[in-house]
Amino acid sequence: MKGFLEDANYSIGLLDEGATLADVIDNCIYEHTHTGKRAFYVGDLGKLVKKNIQWQNVMAPIKPFYPVRCNSTPGVLEILGTLGIGFACSSKSEMALVQGLGISPENIIYTNPCKQASQIKYAAKAGINIMTCDSDIELKKIARNHPNAKLLLHIATEDITADEEMNMKFGTTLKNCRHLMECAKELGVQIVGVKFHVSGSCKELQTYIHAISDARCVFDMAEEFGFKMNMLDIGGGFTGSELQLEEVNHVIRPLLDAYFPKESGVDVIAEPGCYYVSSAFTLAVNIIAKKTVEYDKLLPSGMEQARNDDEPVFTYYINDGVYGSFASKLSEKLITNPGVHKKYKEDEPLFASSLWGPSCDELDQIVENCLLPELSVGDWLIFDNMGSGTLGEQSTFNDYQRPLIYYMMSFSDWDEMQDAGITSDTLMKNFFFVPSCIQLSPEDRFSTSA
Repeated sequence: MKGFLEDANYSIGLLDEGATLADVIDNCIYEHTHTGKRAFYVGDLGKLVKKNIQWQNVMAPIKPFYPVRCNSTPGVLEILGTLGIGFACSSKSEMALVQGLGISPENIIYTNPCKQASQIKYAAKAGINIMTCDSDIELKKIARNHPNAKLLLHIATEDITADEEMNMKFGTTLKNCRHLMECAKELGVQIVGVKFHVSGSCKELQTYIHAISDARCVFDMAEEFGFKMNMLDIGGGFTGSELQLEEVNHVIRPLLDAYFPKESGVDVIAEPGCYYVSSAFTLAVNIIAKKTVEYDKLLPSGMEQARNDDEPVFTYYINDGVYGSFASKLSEKLITNPGVHKKYKEDEPLFASSLWGPSCDELDQIVENCLLPELSVGDWLIFDNMGSGTLGEQSTFNDYQRPLIYYMMSFSDWDEMQDAGITSDTLMKNFFFVPSCIQLSPEDRFSTSA
C-alpha cells in the first residue's frame, strides 16, 4: 500500500493495484489489536467518485446538493466539494464547516425547517440566501432576520400506501401556499421556488408524480403574485441503488420535461445524502464482554424458536452503540447485519446471538437476533454500509472514544477523478497531497480523523 500524506487532521491512503478494502481492515485490526481495541471506520472515498459519475449519467442535469448532516467527515466534504457538488446545511456549524472548504454561498442552501433566529442572521451575514420555509411563523422570522433571503416553499408529500404517515411533519399544503405568498408579498420577501421530499422508504413512485404536479401548481400560483420562480428541489430519499435511481428518473423525467422544460429557466436540484456515502464506509467493532443467556425469559423476542433447548444463546457487548455509530437505531429501523472478521469453518455451528452497545442501557441494542459462530472477547465484527447518519457529532457516553476514521482510495478511482475533469493539481490544492507517492510505515500508514 502507498499513501499521500495530507494535513495534520487526516490523510488518504492511495492503494496499490491489487490491494482491497479487506486488506485495509486487516491491517487496521492488526494495529488496533496491539495498540488498543478501538472501534474504527474505513472510508473508501473512491466510491463517492463512482456515485457522482453514476448520478451524472442517470440524473443530469439535476444538480446534487449533499445534506451535510448525513456524514460531515472532512474527507467526504472535501471530495464532494472538489467534484463541484452543492451542500444542504441544517445548522450554523454545518454552514461554517462547508464555507471553510471555500464553497461559495450560491452552492449552499439552508434547509432546516425550524430555524433559530441567530442562525438565520448568520446565513444572512455569510451571504447564504436560499433557504426553505413551510409556515407563516418561519416566514416572518426570516423576514425579520434575513430580508434578502430567497425562499423555497417546502410542500408536503405523502405516500398513501405506506403503513405510517410520510413527511407530513414538515411541509405545507397547496392551500396554505397561497397564504404564504400573500404574507411574503406583504413582508417583501422573495419566493423563488419549491421543495418537496420523498422518503427513501417510500415504495410508491407515484408519489413523485403527485409532488411534481403540486410543485407546478405552486409555480403557477406564484405568477399571480408576481414572483419569479426559478428553482425546484426534489429532495432526498435516494437509497444508493443504481436501480432505484433509474426507476426514479424514469418516473420524473417526463414530468420535468413537460412541467419544467429547459427553456423555462428552472434549475432542478436534489439532496442525495445516503446515496453518496452509505456504501463508502465500513465499521469495525470489538467485542468487550460476553454473556450466556440461560433462561428463555431473558431471550430477545423471536429467539425462542431459533434455538434448541440444549443450545446456548449468547449476548455480546461491543465498543460502539446507539449513543455513537448506531444512533439511527433510536429513530428508524436500521438494518445491521454483522460480519465476523476472524476465519471460521463453514460447518462450524451457529448460535442465536444478540449485540449490545457499551452503555448497559436497555435502549442500546444493536442487533436483536442473529446467528453467529461462538465468539470471544477481543474478536472483531464488521458492519457494511455505515456511512449515512452515523458519522456526525456523537456522544461519548461512559467515556468511550469515538471511532477513528481511515480514508482510502484506489489508483483506478484516482484515475476516474482525473477523467472526470478533476486534475491532480486541484486535488493537491484541496487535499494537501504530496505530489509523489510515499511508502508509509505500519505505524503511520493511515493517519486518522477522530
